[in-house]
Amino acid sequence: MPSIRLADLAQQLDAELYGDGDVCISGIASIQSAKKGQITFLSNRRHRKNLAVCQASAVVLTASDLGSYHGPALVVSNPYLIYARIAQLLDTTPQPATAISPSAVINNTVGIGKNVAIGANAVIESDVVLGDQVVIGAGCFIGKHAHIGAGSRLWANVSIYHEVEIGRNCLIQSGTVIGSDGFGYANASNHWVKIPHLGTVIIGNHVEIGACTTIDRGSLDNTQIGNDVVIDNQCQIAHNVVIGNNTAIAGGVIMAGSLKIGRDCMIGGASVINGHIEICDKVIVTGMSMVIQSITEPGIYSSGIPLQPNKVWRKTAALVMNIDNMRTRLRNIEVEVATLKK
Repeated sequence: MPSIRLADLAQQLDAELYGDGDVCISGIASIQSAKKGQITFLSNRRHRKNLAVCQASAVVLTASDLGSYHGPALVVSNPYLIYARIAQLLDTTPQPATAISPSAVINNTVGIGKNVAIGANAVIESDVVLGDQVVIGAGCFIGKHAHIGAGSRLWANVSIYHEVEIGRNCLIQSGTVIGSDGFGYANASNHWVKIPHLGTVIIGNHVEIGACTTIDRGSLDNTQIGNDVVIDNQCQIAHNVVIGNNTAIAGGVIMAGSLKIGRDCMIGGASVINGHIEICDKVIVTGMSMVIQSITEPGIYSSGIPLQPNKVWRKTAALVMNIDNMRTRLRNIEVEVATLKK
């Protein structure tokens, strides 16, 4: 495991050092579980009380929290961001592959850049282009004419269909499928006729996609994912969806076809978003929301009924089911009151 002096860490992170800079840091942990040799961080003031008993060798915190801790520290304006950067420096995650495996099946027309690694039993079809330092994990499938940009990494068993384009420095976790057919059918006399999807998927640079997520190819135009987008596990992104730069999508989100999402949005987990609508830039949709109409103004949007004890929820549900009847009765009362006033 790599280790680094606290003073060197402060210099790399442009943080203000307090205390002994010769302390060696070899790991990172939560404020409750950190031990000697590890660094932790305080980003939520509810955990400030834990500083008194914290056993970490150093803590990342803000200047306003420095008075509550008397050991070595890095003082920064955003401890959570610095935690992320420290985690990158101390990351021990292995590469999905480290060389081109003899068991990989690679068509002789594949263009392979410098320092490419391809894991065991991967299959790469004709006219694929792999940029410099691309890493393809074991068991991956890369379809014909696909293009994967420099520095991108695919973990094991990722499927990239034909003609899909993936930008530079992307990370795709295991089991994800990109470029599969969308859900398109025409009905003829009670028989479903499949509509081939002739578009593809275009993914920008610095995109990260979680495990077992599916991104369908476009029916005629392309499905498009912008730069710096992050997508969590087990999401469904349907055909012709367009997602703007720097948008984050949490786990289990379902997006119907031809949806357009702007830049700098955040979509909470398990949300369901209708197709053929638009969501403007800088929108936050909280978890488990149902979005059925376009959103034209930036802001925070929510839907759904929060968890209640079952007996209370039953009453709430009964009231909701009776709303139409209550509405009719209210209208009748309004008519009667108006008549009496006359």
